[in-house]
Amino acid sequence: MENQFSKDYLFAVTQALFVTVLWSSSWIIIKFGLKDLPPLFFAGFRYVIGSLVLLVLVFLDPAQRNSLKQNDRKTWIMLFIYGLVFITFTQGGQFLALSLLPSITVSFLLNLTPFAVIVFSFFLLHEQPSRFELVFFLIALIGILSYFFPFDFVTVSTSGLLVGLGLVIVNALSSIIGRSINRESSLHPLFITAISMSVGSILLLLFAIGLEEIPYISFTSFSMILWLGVVNTALAFTLWNNAMRKIRAMDISIINGTMFPQIVFLSMIFLEEIPLLNEWIGLIILLISTFIIQFNRARTSGRDNLKEKVS
Repeated sequence: MENQFSKDYLFAVTQALFVTVLWSSSWIIIKFGLKDLPPLFFAGFRYVIGSLVLLVLVFLDPAQRNSLKQNDRKTWIMLFIYGLVFITFTQGGQFLALSLLPSITVSFLLNLTPFAVIVFSFFLLHEQPSRFELVFFLIALIGILSYFFPFDFVTVSTSGLLVGLGLVIVNALSSIIGRSINRESSLHPLFITAISMSVGSILLLLFAIGLEEIPYISFTSFSMILWLGVVNTALAFTLWNNAMRKIRAMDISIINGTMFPQIVFLSMIFLEEIPLLNEWIGLIILLISTFIIQFNRARTSGRDNLKEKVS
């Protein structure tokens, strides 16, 4: 077994951490871009550009190119559904939520996803949550109550909160669908991402055309779209997929957990979003409970995979 502290492993961890910085910075860029661009067009343009770059990478690889001919109808349907949920609804919903709510609030809501996954896994995959998970589920509820206390929805967009809660649901569903595809399919993650993102981004743009006015895109706005599409999407997903081949599941959960505080930190500096005391308490409680749940699930998954290899 490769030493987890080898140079290759540490490089992969550094690469993954770099990707989280890119993804966290996306929230700040999106908030600035939303001043001139409608959310659905903004999201659609970003992911169309990202998917085009990823498709080029797929076609340049003979093995990936052959996958286009080898998939059955069921696989294509699953990739279509995944693109619809993960890109059209989830990413479109994130841009829409960011146009209505502070970035810290949207990030807070999105960090409820692991708990929504537990609920959906129970009903859809018949995975029974442990008592340990239920305890931290209740602790997370305390964090939610603390964050939104005293529940003054006059200064907070009610429609934004509804979009945010819907975002949590579709994000949880996309996690379950993505896990199912990666578990049951032999397809490379790059292929799955490129195809699903292409489908989802095109559908997202079609929704934007039907619901929003076609915007004027200035040089600054185009630069933001291009950066998000090429660097923070195509490059970031490529680096992430490469790093994930070498990193343990437990370490992935830790790396993923760094995005929440990064977004809070960047939002405070660049967007001047300063949480109140009750919001800080809610943020910290949710951060800790979410991290423990994800880490525990990753550790359990890793242990189960080891048992399967041994048997």
